[in-house]
Amino acid sequence: MLSWAVTFLIIAIIAAVLGFGGIAGTAAGIAKILFVVFLVLFIISFVMGRRPRM
Repeated sequence: MLSWAVTFLIIAIIAAVLGFGGIAGTAAGIAKILFVVFLVLFIISFVMGRRPRM
């Protein structure tokens, strides 16, 4: 999931350099959402993995 976020970030940077503001904004928004989802899933898996077995 992190790789998808980085991919959309790179697309946003390239689109911004080429002057495609709408595409750059959309790609940056998608990258932000994917990064937040990645962080939430990472924190959940980290917490669940640290629990002692019962």
